[in-house]
Amino acid sequence: YLKGVQRFDAAEIPQPENLSQTLLDLMGSPNLGSRDWITSQYDQTVRTNTLVGPGSDAAVVRVKGTRRALAMTSDCNHRWCYLDPRAGAAHAVAEAARNLSCSGARPLGVTDCLNFGNPENPEIMWQFREAIRGMGDACRALGVPVVSGNVSFYNETRGQAIHPAPVVAMVGLLEDASTRLESGFPSAGLTLLLLGDAGEPSIAASEYLAQIHGREAGAPPPLDLEMEKRLGELLRGLAGRRLLASAHDCSDGGLAVTLAECCLVGPVAVGAHIRLPEYERADAALFGEASGRVLVAVVPAQEADVAETARQAGVPCTRLGTTNESGRVRIEGPGDHGLVDLALDDLQRAWSAALPEMLE
Repeated sequence: YLKGVQRFDAAEIPQPENLSQTLLDLMGSPNLGSRDWITSQYDQTVRTNTLVGPGSDAAVVRVKGTRRALAMTSDCNHRWCYLDPRAGAAHAVAEAARNLSCSGARPLGVTDCLNFGNPENPEIMWQFREAIRGMGDACRALGVPVVSGNVSFYNETRGQAIHPAPVVAMVGLLEDASTRLESGFPSAGLTLLLLGDAGEPSIAASEYLAQIHGREAGAPPPLDLEMEKRLGELLRGLAGRRLLASAHDCSDGGLAVTLAECCLVGPVAVGAHIRLPEYERADAALFGEASGRVLVAVVPAQEADVAETARQAGVPCTRLGTTNESGRVRIEGPGDHGLVDLALDDLQRAWSAALPEMLE
């Protein structure tokens, strides 16, 4: 089936006339909307040890009586795993490790929950085999062992199997809990940098393509595991030196969704203004997806130090813009061409209402 679903030509996809509305639609979609409707219904404090709760790239829990803390995250992009099971499963491991590094934690180990359809179907069994191979590729490259897991087969309704979903849960360690990072921008007046490749990502296999255009097609983006390893080491080193104010993995929904999330999930809502590098398609620059990208906020006085450290690590570093007190998210293209201009209140309403409107 891969030949059919991976066949994709971006030129056939029309670009939206209103990119601001497109961002609102994505923020209010089931896969990207706030999970607060769920997480607010259970105890998040873990015997008063929770340092970072739901909403960041990883939860962080202190190890009482020590300076240490454990960071925890889980990941799986079922669409990528359907379009390429081996690549999709490898991406799940890489993103989990990246999320831990965004919190300042060193990945320690993986457990998994491998969810598939009927293994008596050769196609499903092939998906299962390829997913395991992909997880193995990434775990070996990143030096993270799989310590436990389980398998759930026969997930079907009327003979229709779910997309393969090898969910990866990963635990990491912070030697000093006070160096932990969160996703949200903590204040105005910070410089925003993109760590990782700033080239134009693809809309193939993206959340944007599925939600806005109703298509699941194309192949997942390329995954450079050596770059992922360097990026993780860089993030943990910068966090340990207290050079970052926040860090957020750029994944589902692309850079525009990542920026909006960072503006909304901090201690207070913070505005932002960024300018994108050259691009061929505005929708790809905003909502296209790629691996190995992290949006970080830094104090302006430390921007040069962060950029030089990234250069020495072999990780691209691109200045995008700043945080501010405007109460808006503004994204421009080259030549001050306006692409997105939205009030934080409108983004918050769309993002917060995603699950309640669907479930209540």
